[in-house]
Amino acid sequence: MQDKVTKILKAIADPTRREIFHALVIASTALPITEISNQFEMSRQGVTKHLKTLENAGLVAINSKGRERYCKADTQPLIEINKWLKFYEQFWDNALGKLENYLDRKP
Repeated sequence: MQDKVTKILKAIADPTRREIFHALVIASTALPITEISNQFEMSRQGVTKHLKTLENAGLVAINSKGRERYCKADTQPLIEINKWLKFYEQFWDNALGKLENYLDRKP
């Protein structure tokens, strides 16, 4: 079974999924799949497949109301990615500090 970070990174690795997620975040409300599909040059089934991947990563919640399915973005899982990146930030800071020290040395 994949861990949360892996699922999220796989979900946002695809540019179309990032665009769909971004559109849902900007909308800041649940949108029907039909409305989301109209924003992309692909079939509703194609958009639905992308939405399912985002849902599996916890980035989108899909609920049915009548005959329509509504999707809403959930940005909370991105906190996991932020935590993961913060761990590596210390190495970047260390490398930049070493570069700064090297560049500051007088010849």
